[in-house]
Amino acid sequence: MESGDLRIFQAVAREGSITKAAQMLNYVQSNVTNRIQYLEAQLRIPLFRRSNRGMTLTPAGENLLGYADKILTLLDEAVKTTQYSDHPAGPLRIGSIETTAAIHLTPLLAEYRLQYPDVNLSLTTGVTHALVQKVLNYELDGAFVYGPVDDPDIEHAAAFEEELVLISEPGKSDMHELLSKPMLFFDVGCTHRAKAESFLRGTGLTTYQIMEFGTLAVILDGVSAGLGVSMLPRSSIAKAEEAGKIAFHSLPEEYRNLEVWFVYRHGSIYSSALSRLIQFIETKQ
Repeated sequence: MESGDLRIFQAVAREGSITKAAQMLNYVQSNVTNRIQYLEAQLRIPLFRRSNRGMTLTPAGENLLGYADKILTLLDEAVKTTQYSDHPAGPLRIGSIETTAAIHLTPLLAEYRLQYPDVNLSLTTGVTHALVQKVLNYELDGAFVYGPVDDPDIEHAAAFEEELVLISEPGKSDMHELLSKPMLFFDVGCTHRAKAESFLRGTGLTTYQIMEFGTLAVILDGVSAGLGVSMLPRSSIAKAEEAGKIAFHSLPEEYRNLEVWFVYRHGSIYSSALSRLIQFIETKQ
């Protein structure tokens, strides 16, 4: 079993299709198919279930993926130990919650790139829980998420502080009326959604309607149109509030504070690019 075959297997497992894996790896599709078939023949067991909707792992495939992640991470760390230098270069895979990506990361990463132009940055957005799992699964080098994160395998650097506010359409101020409206949130796993639900329970509301949306822009448009209300970091709604599209309302102190952490794996060998980013974030505090 060769490391190259494990990387191909890992890519197909993550992408869920031969075509997407081939595009990601910049390989010919037939080569990816042949290597997966060779790996299955070598192990004498199917690693994937094939269907019109793509490829999903069999139990044997799930077992192999866990080992493949560990093996390939160790190989990558071995390379990093020989390539560490004062001149960071190479890939750096970063994740971020969408609100932080939209407001804070463009100037921060632009300044980082100015200092380290040979680093190949990539950015993935998602909710805190999913991003932390990607860091733990070696799919991301680090991620900007809402803290605290209680996991012994996670290290962090404090990155930003936010104020959580309730937002509504303009001209509405009665809190009881506002809280009777549907709550517009990101998917399950959003930290400020958990804070918001805690606040709602604290006000005595036992039932409330939740509507899930995929992006910040859609949530803001929905609130502006009177579809419902939401709770978001104040920095992420500043432009919409200045434009008169929405109004914001302060929350009690115990619910308003949000911390954004940059999290990364504990005990790993960090590349020069990641080490410099951690130092870069810490100097901004």
